[in-house]
Amino acid sequence: MRLPRSLSGWTIAVFGVLAASLGVVGLVVPDALITVMGFEPVPEGARADGDHTLVFLTASSMAALNMGVYYVGVALADWKPFFRWTVPFRLLTCAVFTLAVVTGRAPAGFLGVGLWEGLGAVVTGAALLHEKRTAAKSLAA
Repeated sequence: MRLPRSLSGWTIAVFGVLAASLGVVGLVVPDALITVMGFEPVPEGARADGDHTLVFLTASSMAALNMGVYYVGVALADWKPFFRWTVPFRLLTCAVFTLAVVTGRAPAGFLGVGLWEGLGAVVTGAALLHEKRTAAKSLAA
């Protein structure tokens, strides 16, 4: 069984597994994912005509599943340039999702999604920095 070869690879792999898992939940039990994000699920048959919530949830859940698989793949390949690219974009995602809550566009429970992205970005960034410093010390020795 292959495992990530670096600390930063592990941070990416964990994020990937979580993203893929949540994607599967959204595809199989959409109301569970809606509830986790702080939204009220609408009972079956009670959606208004033109309510495409489940379509968007299906699309984003499929994207999360795909993204999770990609993240696990690059973690196993230990592709550090990809790891570095994720940090600023995950911080941007954190900012956008947090702003959605602050401006009232999303419920407070959605803040967890932004914080998950932000914390993951910070942990990956810290792991990359640690690895860079460790490599520099071993070159200097």
